[in-house]
Amino acid sequence: MNNIYAIGIGLIGGSLAIDIKKHNPDVVIHGISRKDSTLETALSLNLIDKKATLDDLAHADLVIVSIPVDATVKLLPTILDKISDNALVVDAGSTKEAICKAVESHPRRRNFLAMHPIAGTEHSGPTAAIEGLFKGKTNIVCEVEKTTFKLQEKALKLFTGIGMRIRYMNPIAHDKHIAYVSHLSHISSFMLGKTVIEKERNERDIFDMAGSGFASTVRLAKSSPEMWTPIFKQNKENVIETLEEYILNLTHFKELMKENNFEAIFDEMKDTNHIKDILNGIS
Repeated sequence: MNNIYAIGIGLIGGSLAIDIKKHNPDVVIHGISRKDSTLETALSLNLIDKKATLDDLAHADLVIVSIPVDATVKLLPTILDKISDNALVVDAGSTKEAICKAVESHPRRRNFLAMHPIAGTEHSGPTAAIEGLFKGKTNIVCEVEKTTFKLQEKALKLFTGIGMRIRYMNPIAHDKHIAYVSHLSHISSFMLGKTVIEKERNERDIFDMAGSGFASTVRLAKSSPEMWTPIFKQNKENVIETLEEYILNLTHFKELMKENNFEAIFDEMKDTNHIKDILNGIS
């Protein structure tokens, strides 16, 4: 895989480019973006070696698609149209069902590998790209059986080579589970930020009182709305289900407060402390 084309050179695409280049110095990474300014920045940061367009994809060995998921759904069939029969296309979207469905009947479906690297920060754009973002992180691969073995083998070797762990899952299960562990976290962070901002309008010094707990909890509210709105739209049903359960727990907590039942509140928090053991077990 000497000629790699990165469609989208932001946090994920740029960080993948850095790590792939570090472990495979002979590859040439070509960048594709709607904005020439993005490509210029990527060049200046040495994230890519050359600029490219969609029409250049005929020369690709590997195409990495790291753009908003709604754009991926629209563009993916065209990408598969343009590649050679020996090329592989992977995407890094946070939803998988709609993306897989968009190409389920494409003649080159065997040239596509659906994946979701579980890594990131709250920052976006080429300047957010960092080395080592994926080391020790899980990469969810969906419908691997639909990708020709020769190509999936090359891809998995490439991604494990930069330190990723591979896990296999079907797209429906992926979208359901990711709604709980990722999408709900972002909504909670956005809404906490909204709540505090609205309060801050009347109490100007509220942020002077904000400590590290607030900063870490609201960190994800700095994430890109351009990326996250399409994710919520594509995973609407699962996100609504998680929100309903979350709201029930918040309402229950509020009722315990009203009842002065702090013994029950203590027990709930104590039981939830077990999450540290779960997280330590998968880190």
